[in-house]
This record gives sequence, structure tokens and C-alpha cells, in this order.
Amino acid sequence: MPDDDLARRNPLARALAWVLSTRWVVRAPVTLFRWGLGFVFAGRLMMLTHRGRTSGQRRYVVLEVVERPAPDTVMIASGFGERSQWFRNLQADPRCLVSVGARSDVPAVAYLLPDDESAAALERYAARYPRSWKELRRSITQVTGDPHSTIPIVRLELRPVGSRAPRRRG
Repeated sequence: MPDDDLARRNPLARALAWVLSTRWVVRAPVTLFRWGLGFVFAGRLMMLTHRGRTSGQRRYVVLEVVERPAPDTVMIASGFGERSQWFRNLQADPRCLVSVGARSDVPAVAYLLPDDESAAALERYAARYPRSWKELRRSITQVTGDPHSTIPIVRLELRPVGSRAPRRRG
């Protein structure tokens, strides 16, 4: 049975797809992070603060942490691919703020990983969280309609206190 048929028949995958495509549900954790309660997610979720590429306004999104290869490195996935607004905004301006665990609004710089490094990071995630990966992949397939879509990974390098972020590109 193809993955997309399985996603349509699986109630959990349908529920996750509804959550992922329902704005107020997806936005609810932002409020918790902004109240300083991000630690309740035990580092599994993080809040990304970035600038709109057209408006210049601050934007907020809560994302799952795919991997923490070092204390000042956080890897996140763009489940909806390169069309995600936060992903496109980081392409335009990689400077951002990260709130994860007990750390809030830490300056960071985003690096978009090549496809092979993204695939390797997702393989490690799938090995660590096989059930989560299976359900997440089904949900992404149901929402996007593409069972073979590439999921880009972004590496966020958190800056130590007092360091300067790179200047904004012209």
C-alpha cells in the first residue's frame, strides 16, 4: 500500500496532518515560549524568531529539534520544504534568535544544509525516533500530497553572549 493511501487511512496521521495545517494549534506553543515557559518542552521544541523577508517584521515559529550535535548547534527540519515562510525568510536573512530549553532569544545564524547532509540528519532522527518519524512523514505526505518530497535541514549556530552576528546582506 503506498504511503499516501496509508496516510489517508491512518487516524493518527490524519490527526497530525490536521494539527500541522491548523494555524491556531501550531501557533499555541509560541505563547508559551514568549511567556518564558519554553523549558517545558525539554529541548525537544524550540522557538525561532526571524524577520519577514518583505515586511521586516519579527516572525515566530515553534519547530521540533531534529538534532543537537553540540551545545550551541540546533538542527531543524522544514517539513513543508522550501516553501515554508520561515525557511524562505532565513534564506533572505540568516540572522535569527533561538529559544530552546532554558535559553531564550539567543542570537544565531542559520545555515541551509545540502541535500546529502539533510538526508543524513533525517536518517539519524528516524533511527532515534522511529515512530515519530513514521507518523510525521505520513502527515507531511498528507498535507503536501508528495510522498517523496525532500525535507531540508537548517543548522542554527547559536552565538555566545557578547559575540557579534554577521552583518545583514545588502
